[in-house]
Amino acid sequence: MEPKTKTTGKSEHKIFWMIISLLASLALWTYVVSTENSVVTQIFRGVPVEIVGEDVLRTSRNLVVTDVDTNNVRVEIRGPRRIVDSLDSADLTAQIDVSKLTRSAYASMKYKIVYPNGVDTRNLAEVSYSPETVNFMVSSLNSVSIPVRGGYEGMLADGYTAESPVFDPATITVTGPDSYLKEVSYAWASFGAGQTVSTSITDEVPFVLMDSNGNPVSTEHLTTSVDTIEATLPILQIKDIPLSVELIEGAGATVSNTIVTITPDRITLAGDSAILEGMNRIILSTVNLTDFRTSFSETYTIPFDNSLRNISGITEARVDIEIAGLSTSNFSLKNISVINVPEGVSTEILSESLDVVIRGTEEELDKLKAENIRAVADLSDYKESTGPFMVPAKIYVDGFVDVGAVGDYQISVNLQRS
Repeated sequence: MEPKTKTTGKSEHKIFWMIISLLASLALWTYVVSTENSVVTQIFRGVPVEIVGEDVLRTSRNLVVTDVDTNNVRVEIRGPRRIVDSLDSADLTAQIDVSKLTRSAYASMKYKIVYPNGVDTRNLAEVSYSPETVNFMVSSLNSVSIPVRGGYEGMLADGYTAESPVFDPATITVTGPDSYLKEVSYAWASFGAGQTVSTSITDEVPFVLMDSNGNPVSTEHLTTSVDTIEATLPILQIKDIPLSVELIEGAGATVSNTIVTITPDRITLAGDSAILEGMNRIILSTVNLTDFRTSFSETYTIPFDNSLRNISGITEARVDIEIAGLSTSNFSLKNISVINVPEGVSTEILSESLDVVIRGTEEELDKLKAENIRAVADLSDYKESTGPFMVPAKIYVDGFVDVGAVGDYQISVNLQRS
C-alpha cells in the first residue's frame, strides 16, 4: 500500500466537513418544515364587522340597516402555523349578508369570516366566535319635508338694516328610518361670519339638522335632498326723512309770517339706496293760506313708496299752521259782477250783497273800505246752462297789495237764454 500524501489528507478532511454541513442543513430544513406545518390556535380580536347587501335592501325593498350592536368581533382560528401567523385582525372581516331580508324587524345574524385573497383556507378552522351573532334593526325608509332656518353671523355697516334671511330651497326633504326622522325638526344654515356688509349678499352654505330644542341631530342613516343651501341677506339703507307741506301764499300770508309745526317732523325709512338717496323730504299736502283765517290744523297720512319699509312705524302726522302779525275783518260788499258771459245768455245777479272775511295787518285793515272790495264770478263754464246757479266768486281788494280774502265764496246768478 502506498503511503498517503498531504494532499490526499486535506481532501478527505474537506469532504468530511461538507458532509457535516449538508446533514446540519437537512436537519434544520426538516425542523422548519415540521414547525411551519404544525397546527396552532390563535385569537384574533377587533375583527371589523361588514354589512353587505344594503344596497339591495334600499333599492328593492325600501329598507335600511340601523343600530348595529357591535362594530367588531373576536374569532379563534386553528390551522398551520405558517398560515395562521401570517394573518392579522385587520386582514379579516366578519361579513353579514342582509340582501335576503324582506321586512322591517329586529334581527340577529351569524357572520362569515372573510380571509384575504390568496390565503389557503382549506386547513383553517374557526374554533370560536365572540359574540356569535350580530344584532341590528331593519327599518323602513320614509321621507319628511322640513323648513330651512338660519341666521346671519356678521355685522351691518352703519346706516343699514337687514331683512330676514331668505333661503333657497325654503324646505328640504330628509329620508331615513322613522326612529331617526322623528328627531329632525328643521335645518339650520348660518352664514356671513366675520363679514361687515352694506349691500345684499348671497352665499352657498352647508346646513345642520336640528331637533325641536335646537340641538344638532346626527345624520347617520339620513340623506337629504340637497347638500347646501343658498342663503340671501337683503340689506336696506336707513334714512331719516323730514316731513313738510307746500304753502300757497295769499291774503297777506307768506312763508315768512307763517309758523308751520309738523308732529312728528320726520320718519325713518329703510329700502333701496337708489330710492332713498333722492328723497330729501316727504310732502304731506299743499295748503292754501287763503283757506283759513289765522290758524289751521289737519292730520295727514304719510305717503311713501311701497317698496320702502317704515322703520319708525309712524303712519300719520299732524300739521298745525299759525299766521303771525295779521288780523281779519268782516266786510259786506255790494260790488258784485260777472265776466265771460256766454253768447246769447242774459244774466241776473240775485245776490244783493256778500259777506267776506279780509285778512291783513291791522294798519291796512283800518284803511280798507267795503268800496275797495269786489266779487267777480266767471261764467265761462256755464255755456249751456239755464236757470239760477251758485257760481264761485273771486274776491279782489283794489289798492291793497298785502290784503286779501280768506275762504271760498259764491254768488247766485240766474241765466236766461234769448
